Amino acid sequence: MKNATDTVLAGPGSRTHDPLTEILRDGAQRLLKAAVEAEVDAYIEAHSGLLDSSGHRLVVRNGHAKPRTIDTGIGAIEVQPPRVNDRHVDEKGERIRFTSKILPPYLRRTKSLEEFIPWLYLKGISTGDFAECLQQLVGTNTASLSPTTIVCLKEVWQQEFKTWTARSLAGKRYVYFWVDGAYFHIRLLGERQCILVVVGATADGAKEVVAIADGVRESAQSWKEILVELRARGPEHPPELVVGDGALGFWRALAEAFPTCKAQRCWMHKSGNVLNCFPRSMQAAVKTDLHQIWMASTKADADKAFDTFVAKYEAKYPKATDCLKKDRDELLAFYDVPAEHWRHIRTTNPIESAFATVRLRHRRTKGSGSPEACLAMVFKLIQSAQRTWRRLNGAHLLRDLIEGVTFKDGIKVNAA
Repeated sequence: MKNATDTVLAGPGSRTHDPLTEILRDGAQRLLKAAVEAEVDAYIEAHSGLLDSSGHRLVVRNGHAKPRTIDTGIGAIEVQPPRVNDRHVDEKGERIRFTSKILPPYLRRTKSLEEFIPWLYLKGISTGDFAECLQQLVGTNTASLSPTTIVCLKEVWQQEFKTWTARSLAGKRYVYFWVDGAYFHIRLLGERQCILVVVGATADGAKEVVAIADGVRESAQSWKEILVELRARGPEHPPELVVGDGALGFWRALAEAFPTCKAQRCWMHKSGNVLNCFPRSMQAAVKTDLHQIWMASTKADADKAFDTFVAKYEAKYPKATDCLKKDRDELLAFYDVPAEHWRHIRTTNPIESAFATVRLRHRRTKGSGSPEACLAMVFKLIQSAQRTWRRLNGAHLLRDLIEGVTFKDGIKVNAA
């Protein structure tokens, strides 16, 4: 006797018959046909008054085009769109032709599926597994969804990236910048590529990627080129504060491009550098002592914890305390901005979280084939991540910073 435990589930590459999906697909096919027919009828009716010299209509039906298949989220749907014989002309004497808004001439897959393809690729599905994955999701008849689609998409992404990097930033106002760089292996060149990223917080508290560029080991010249180009493309004012790690190249470039901008060093990077100077057995306790500094509620308490840390470890671990002391002012700069923003600006997490997704995709593909492909991939992944970024806490306080309001220990100082 067969029971539930004897049921064999369909494995990869197979599809069980699903009556419900068949019903949905049949219904979708009939609805699509009806919608296109109604669109054509409405177009012909709207131009029914256009007649030639013999009194014949200039816009009439003309049978149907050849059937074609549209890939959708519930599988392939066949449709035979109606044709229109349209002989009327515009004011310039050029002939006007009917084009369906529902079913454009070269449409081969729905927009939702078009967006789903790069999402699959960018989230870690390799091109070798692409066809099998799509077959399981939308059926076997998906001629327009082959792995070669990704090759074409990469070329489109590279062009989109070029257009994006040349976009105007006129009228933009960024209050904060987060900057960081990451290295990626370039498979065909056998070397690593450094990609530099700038994320900005706008005046309404939204976070958005501002710049992505190919750098040379996070050098001052590479960062300077990015910052100078950003300044030339539109923002009239520099950011109020920039958050970054200890890469000296960036800070030298910032001093030249935006000399009035304040600096905030990333506490995650700094903590890692300091902890590396201690034996592993001590790192948990040292990390707690570091937290006492940057989690203090006032700058006075932070200074006290800072001095205590130096006094506690300076004799035996001078490299660690020197590493901390040399950036004291930059590490505590966040006390001069609203306390609601502290969780956002004490670290470069907005970029680090985006890079985590990039590294996942990069490991899956064992490195990009070219620097251009790597840049395009990083661009699309960070753009995708940007959709889920939430606004800064206390976004309304950004206007106070723009207007020059003073904050002490994260609290607005009332003018006398």
